[in-house]
Amino acid sequence: MSEAVRQLEPKALWGRFADLNAIPRPSGKEEAVCRWITGLAESKGLDVSSDDVGNVLVRKPATAGMEGRKTVILQSHVDMVCQKNNDTEFDFDTEGIRMVVDGDWVRAQGTTLGADNGLGVATMLAIMESTNTPHPPLELLFTIDEETGMTGALELKQGWMEGEILLNLDTEDDREIGIGCAGGIDLGFSGQLATNAPAASHGIVVEVKGGSGGHSGMDIHKGIANANKLLVRVLREMMLSQDGGSTIELSALDGGGLRNAIPREARATIASSQTASDWSQQLQGLTADIQAEYRTTDPSLSVSFHTADAPDQVLSSSTAVTFLSALDFCPNGIDRMSPDIEGLVQTSNNVARISLKAGAAEVHCLTRSSVDTEKMDLARRIEAGFALAGLNASRGGAYPGWTPDPDSEVVRMMADLYRELHGHEPLVLACHAGLECGILGSRYPALDMVSFGPTILGAHSPDERASVSSVHKYWAWFLESLARTPQRA
Repeated sequence: MSEAVRQLEPKALWGRFADLNAIPRPSGKEEAVCRWITGLAESKGLDVSSDDVGNVLVRKPATAGMEGRKTVILQSHVDMVCQKNNDTEFDFDTEGIRMVVDGDWVRAQGTTLGADNGLGVATMLAIMESTNTPHPPLELLFTIDEETGMTGALELKQGWMEGEILLNLDTEDDREIGIGCAGGIDLGFSGQLATNAPAASHGIVVEVKGGSGGHSGMDIHKGIANANKLLVRVLREMMLSQDGGSTIELSALDGGGLRNAIPREARATIASSQTASDWSQQLQGLTADIQAEYRTTDPSLSVSFHTADAPDQVLSSSTAVTFLSALDFCPNGIDRMSPDIEGLVQTSNNVARISLKAGAAEVHCLTRSSVDTEKMDLARRIEAGFALAGLNASRGGAYPGWTPDPDSEVVRMMADLYRELHGHEPLVLACHAGLECGILGSRYPALDMVSFGPTILGAHSPDERASVSSVHKYWAWFLESLARTPQRA
């Protein structure tokens, strides 16, 4: 399967992408891919080193005649989001990605592709190995664990780099020049909730699946269904439908996964005095309403009720109501749009993960904002809701945003090159995703930074795909940016 990918142009880039995708590289498990990159650099006689957390830095001297140009840092992260369809058998810890070429698209079979940020890594490897491409002095920074905590950027070795310009290769639209991004914070809530033996005799699994999923930053404005929130909506409706002859008792929840992915699937196990068939019929209207609401963004979305073994324990009635109320109350999606940059989401929250098993409850959210005070205000509001449900709050993985500078030298250079190459204006904008530029800029405040890359759709979902023609377009822009790097002052 990778052989077809290797034949695509530019072959130097696609070939290294195929090599990269043969190496398992989930977040937090990047040792093998970092060893491989280090070995490639050493085989070319280049200066390569690692820091304490595992980031890799390769230095490559300028080509002849380019020695007086500013040193450019090329930066991408080596880890990838690991998501698969429920019916796909795949082990991200041991297997390489199974790629296929589908017209103008490269995609994977039932899993994420790893184009985010694998195409950036492959770009850096291709230029690292090139012997005939003009370029200034280069520092190639390969960071680890971007997708689950920005660990590589946050714990980057101090004073390690000397470059003046940073090109981050982690943008997913080939028309865009990224000049700013949101900061974020991980919110966790946990607690042991009171349980008792069920009174009802029927076991039922309520399932929401078929959501489109997507990136919880870049796609949050699209109105994509959050399966966790929809499952809570269905369960709340079931509880509100109870009368003297029916009982609903909540036993288990399992929804979503990664903090930066919009949940596509969620399921609950309940005990009920009614059968699965009874509920399927009774809530036909609600199911139809949900499918109608999301027919454009999530055409495969479904809500179903299946017979299961009766659970051994369930939450007490009042505890279940309080817990589901807190989940229902928790903000999800856009909280505020930017009043300064048209079309930019300023603040949002993703209810990424919910879990309930044997009374042990966990909820995980990723809260983002390009305004740090708004980010923390939303975090406090979310925490207040779960405190009322008796859950303990924790915070982690906080990282800063990147303040836009549309008049910087490198922004002007990249915009001029785009106009020259394509005859129309690029999109110079900030994004709602969390790029490592914000963190790197806080450690190296003199850096002049932009982010750009080829078109990738469906990142963080099994529908992830990369445009072949876009990679060709991006590669020409990238090479020209190296050739036009400004002289040192």
